[in-house]
Parts: sequence; C-alpha cells; structure tokens
Amino acid sequence: MRIISLLASATEMIYELGCLDQLVGRSHECDFPPQVRSLPVVSKVQIDIDTSSAKIDEQIKQLARASSITENAALKALSIYSIDVEQLQALRPDVIFTQTQCEVCAVSERDVMQAVQQLTGLQPRVVSLAPHQLSDVWQDVLRVGQALEVPERARQLVNGYKKRMDQLHSITSSFAYRPRVAVLEWLDPLMGAGNWTPELVACAGGANIFGEVGLHSPWLTWEELLQANPAVLVLSPCGFTIERTLMDLPLLQQHTLWSSLQAVQTGQVYAIDGNQYLNRSGPRLVESAELLGRVVWGENIGVEVDAQGWKHIT
Repeated sequence: MRIISLLASATEMIYELGCLDQLVGRSHECDFPPQVRSLPVVSKVQIDIDTSSAKIDEQIKQLARASSITENAALKALSIYSIDVEQLQALRPDVIFTQTQCEVCAVSERDVMQAVQQLTGLQPRVVSLAPHQLSDVWQDVLRVGQALEVPERARQLVNGYKKRMDQLHSITSSFAYRPRVAVLEWLDPLMGAGNWTPELVACAGGANIFGEVGLHSPWLTWEELLQANPAVLVLSPCGFTIERTLMDLPLLQQHTLWSSLQAVQTGQVYAIDGNQYLNRSGPRLVESAELLGRVVWGENIGVEVDAQGWKHIT
C-alpha cells in the first residue's frame, strides 16, 4: 500500500500503527517521527509564516474574507495551502489522509479532492479525519488503522492511550484543589484553546477557563483575560515551537495589563510546544496532558515528560 499523509497527526498515527514503511509522501507540516522528513513533500504554505503573529492572523482573515465573497465554489476553500499535483501523481498513492476539522491547520479535504480530480488514471482512497474532542481523536486512530488493515493494533493503541490518561487523572484527582488554567492558542490577537484542550486541562487537574470541549477556539480580549485572572497561564500558539513562542512573549509583557495577572505575579506562566503537542490531534495528546500536569503541579505528578516540550517563563 502506498500512503500519502497531508496531516501531521495522521503521520504520527501511521507511525504508531507500524506502517511508516508504506508512507511515500507527506505534507510540509509532517515532521514526526524525524525519519519522515526525508520523504517527498506534496504541499506548501501560501502565506508568509516568517512574520509577526498579527500579520499571519491578518493574512488568514483576508483569505477568509476573499473566499466568503467569491462565487466560484472551487475557490470557496480557505486555501492557505496548495498541493503539488505533479508530485502527487508521480507518487501514485493508494490512500491519502487529510482532514476536515480546520482548513487553517492542514490541507483540507476540498483541496485534496480538487487535486485528485486534476489527475488522470488515479483513484486513491481519500480518508478524512475530523477531530473536535478526544473521543474523535481516538476514533480517528481506529479509522486510520482500519484503512491500513491493522484494526487490532489500532484498538490496542487506543486502549493504551486511554489507560495513560486515566492514570494521570487518578493522580491529579487526589490533589486538594483545581487551579484555574488558561491556555492561549494565539497571542496576537489573543485566542483561548477549545476542542480537546479543555479535556486535557481537566485530566491534568486544572480548571479550564477559556474554550469549550468540541468547539473551535475563542478570541479573547485583554480585559476578559484579566477578569478571568488565571492561576496558571500556558502559552501554546498553534504551529509554533517554544522558540517561536518566545519571540512573541514581549508582545504580552509590554501590555499594560500583563503585570496585573495572577499567574504573572506568582510566577506561573509557561510555554508548551504548540506545534508538537497541544494543537496536534494525534497520539501525543496523551503527552500533552502530562505536560500540562507538569506545569500545573510540578514534579508532584510523578510522570516524566519531554524536557524540551515545555519552558517555565516566569
């Protein structure tokens, strides 16, 4: 079987399922495990990502406005990414994995179908993942396992993920209180974290402030952030490494309300890699919950986490 993955989390599922040797192409965002980086890339980003968060946000909003007024249905997709049709044709995939959850996060099903329609003689199976909450992510693992003809392995993996989450929840449930936690998915402008993140915060023993399970992330004002006044503040911009997040940190620190936040005053501000962990809807959401547990409770949770996956800011 020849597989192309246009979704980073699907690539990680393929790896966990023991089918990485069948992967022949990937998206520009598929970077884990490291060995996939040598594979042909079949997608590219069409906005300038080497700029400020505010400018990235404005480019995306401009695309959204443009797509909302066009009369051409083929252009309705929020085309932040494009597919290399020639590369796709050369790789001759049997299965293509993509997603429908967020056209900002990865190549959408619409874009894939448009690209496939331009091909001649190819009829690959397109498997679309649509995760909005943790149960959807586990279902996606099963869906990928079914498509790759390893359903039993998929079931074993999902059972293992759930067991680890239950173990973490059991540990954090023994603590006397649940600190109020705010996770920011974008810093300029401010955005909370929805979808599965509230579930991760709850499993980590925190009381999630912004965002609801299964719903897209909400935009925030500084006044709303101050009014909520989280005890723990986690910075985890979507698609950003910790190093890239730290580049935007001065934008927060220079705001007049920053020093008024409880988390800042008590030294409970952290960064978690938003590219590898919290915002990637794959197997490492388990590790994401453990990272949240680490920043909320310190070493009290007794679980080892990726030391490069988080950073204490102040």
